[in-house]
Amino acid sequence: MTEQEKDLLQQVREDHGYIVGLRRYFHRHPELGREEYGTQQRIEQELDAIGVAHRRYADTGVVAEITGTGAADQPAKTILLRADIDALPVTEENDCPYKSTIPGKMHACGHDAHTASLIGAARILAKNRDLFHGTVRLVFQPAEEIGYGGQTMVAEGVADGADRTFGIHIGSDIPVGKVVIMEGPNNASVDWFRIKVHGLGAHVSTPQHGIDAAYIASQIVVGAQALVTRRTSPMDNVLIGIGKVTAGTAYNVVAQEAELEGTVRVLTPELRRQVHEELDRLCRLTAESYGGTVETEWKNYTAPLINDAAATLEAQKVMTSLFGAENMITSRRPALSGDDMAEFINKVPGVYCYVGSRSETDPNTQVAQHNSHFDVDENCMTVQVALYADYAVRFLEGQV
Repeated sequence: MTEQEKDLLQQVREDHGYIVGLRRYFHRHPELGREEYGTQQRIEQELDAIGVAHRRYADTGVVAEITGTGAADQPAKTILLRADIDALPVTEENDCPYKSTIPGKMHACGHDAHTASLIGAARILAKNRDLFHGTVRLVFQPAEEIGYGGQTMVAEGVADGADRTFGIHIGSDIPVGKVVIMEGPNNASVDWFRIKVHGLGAHVSTPQHGIDAAYIASQIVVGAQALVTRRTSPMDNVLIGIGKVTAGTAYNVVAQEAELEGTVRVLTPELRRQVHEELDRLCRLTAESYGGTVETEWKNYTAPLINDAAATLEAQKVMTSLFGAENMITSRRPALSGDDMAEFINKVPGVYCYVGSRSETDPNTQVAQHNSHFDVDENCMTVQVALYADYAVRFLEGQV
């Protein structure tokens, strides 16, 4: 660790109490995706306090920039640092001083810690503008949980002109102090589909006079799993999940309509296209085989999150310098959950890392994310703030 990094890390540690207080404020006041108006205002207040200009994007998001004053011995670059800010429709069951004050809403995924940590990094970077030349773009992204914010911000130009993207998510399955920084696929694409099957009603005793939409739908449910087991390699990660099935109006009537809702999760763009096409074809051909018709509707929430090789190596160097190679994990099984940080990385090469938030002495930090008892070991925010700030400085200065 260089003397400069030691000084930055010391500043981060001195600011820890402030960041903890900020995280607890956000935890007490959770807001769902596309409703984060109070969160947005608090972020803006904090940026105003440190003299950082900002603009609103994606309605409830905030983007700010900090320009360095360091010596211009190389072309100026821009690094984009991203944190998501939305909560979940979960009623908190913890009994703590910072418990959610809003029934049915909770920061059960750690986005409160992400938001506070990026504000913490902004405070450090604003005080140390002389350490870098170039621009740090701070992106407080709304609506990650509903697959809206990432695509919208990228479409609005938030990533334009950036040279690198960097994001952090906490991990409840990772001990505090450890960080996962892994090249390649880390998270799956997330795509929603609805399949509407149209048949013909008849009395159940005379099925030949009708077209059974319920039967067609059931064949699609079974056939979809064959797409996984027989149309893709067993070495690939492919999931087709159908979580909702509705059909018919009465026990003695051949169902005229049926509807399925589900999701597809894969780890590569190529597989994503293949599975979409094959599921559409399966639905159409199955319906035609039994005399029915079908409509398929897709919503593509986010692409697979694939860490860029060069960016991953840069982040690994920063992590090793700050906290030691023994605390870095470079290989972990990819998750079939998604994260729309992928939209930024698709636009500008970047890396997403997972910072441990699990404490062996606090059971609530050990439960899975999205659980009503979820909490974090707040020491994880020292790691987050330091990684945000030091990676930004070192990338802009060509030190990684």
